[in-house]
Amino acid sequence: MSLVENLKWRYATKKFDASKKIAAETLEEIKTAIQLSASSYGLQLYKIIDVQDPELRKKLQAAAWGQSQIVDASQLFVFTTPTTVTAEHIEEFVQLTADTRGLDPAVLNDYSDFMKGALLKQTEEGAKNWMAKQTYIALGNLLAAAAELKVDACPMEGFDAAQFDEILGLEGWTTSVIATLGYRHEEDGMQHAAKVRKAKSVLFETK
Repeated sequence: MSLVENLKWRYATKKFDASKKIAAETLEEIKTAIQLSASSYGLQLYKIIDVQDPELRKKLQAAAWGQSQIVDASQLFVFTTPTTVTAEHIEEFVQLTADTRGLDPAVLNDYSDFMKGALLKQTEEGAKNWMAKQTYIALGNLLAAAAELKVDACPMEGFDAAQFDEILGLEGWTTSVIATLGYRHEEDGMQHAAKVRKAKSVLFETK
């Protein structure tokens, strides 16, 4: 089945079957897809928390309008970003690039300076918005990979980020977006609803 057919199959699952869990090897494939996501400058200024503790999930459910996906889905992924961009983030990435490609870090000094010049001058709000956008690119990879593997998923913005941060004990990091993954419950009526999308003639314009 093609990617397009799999994307037609997927939908934002509202009711998960709590008895069905994602196999370890399937979960690793989804994590790899997230790991391989594109990100601005390649920095990947985010961390994904795989929340497995049931009690922690219950607390997070209360901070997510009581939505059942939080506790019923096989996995709860919480995408987090640093509260600010620092020179250390850039220097760590430069060192990783040098180590991965067998380079002297000094040859990347100009690139490092360029990134620092572009990113460190952002306002706090600008940096927060920029980093949040990067998590949504990774979320897109998650959704596509899950569809390919016939795993149901639901991207979610309905939660209180400050409460999530407190419950998860985040320091220097903040919640950006969350996603639940697992397998649809047979009682989830949304799986039978026709997918509503704008026509391509409306979405695309040629000039």
